[in-house]
Amino acid sequence: MIGKIHSIETFGLVDGPGVRYVLFLQGCNMRCKYCHNPETWDPAAEKMSLSPQQMFDKAYRYRNYWTKKGQPNGGITVSGGEPLLQIDFVTEFFSIAKAHGVHTTLDSCGSAFSRKEPFFSKFQKLMEVTDLVMLDLKQTDSEKHKELTGRDNANILDMARYLSEIRKPMWIRRVLVPGLTDDPAELQQLKDFIDSLSLWRRWRSCRTIRWGSLSGKNLGIEYPL
Repeated sequence: MIGKIHSIETFGLVDGPGVRYVLFLQGCNMRCKYCHNPETWDPAAEKMSLSPQQMFDKAYRYRNYWTKKGQPNGGITVSGGEPLLQIDFVTEFFSIAKAHGVHTTLDSCGSAFSRKEPFFSKFQKLMEVTDLVMLDLKQTDSEKHKELTGRDNANILDMARYLSEIRKPMWIRRVLVPGLTDDPAELQQLKDFIDSLSLWRRWRSCRTIRWGSLSGKNLGIEYPL
């Protein structure tokens, strides 16, 4: 089993609790207008390919960052792209991490989630070795979500509901984009949806950034904002 990897950050501070080793996987099935790393979209354009064990060995060298005064203070985060598109790799990688007592975080937009088989059984297995899910809820309105990302959001909202059902710790994020994701009425819908969930632990509002305009330009992609 080989993971297609775009990049690595060895000292992440915003991708989960404490200091994180962040793995950005290659491939995404959404096309968000404000994406700051569109170079991760193409699943065939990975910069490196490693097995789960090779990837863990590479990450575990930084374990001293993940403790503070002898206590756990961080761990490993897998982001993207969309990591659920490589669910088998992530599950094996997290299984190795948990065997070594490492905290695991999945950073996902939920676009690959489904309760249909074979994905659902794989997702259940992944959740057994996942300590925290950071879920990006880009829009609650389906049509606006399609306009923003190119895809419907029904399965994404369902992923949030499922995580609530199994009481999986969740951090929920929203990128605020003027004119796209900051409508007061829609934000109230988002609040009502979040309030319906049984377990979520943190809300994070992210400001709009223009990094995507630079990386997209290098790929010949016009920045729509």
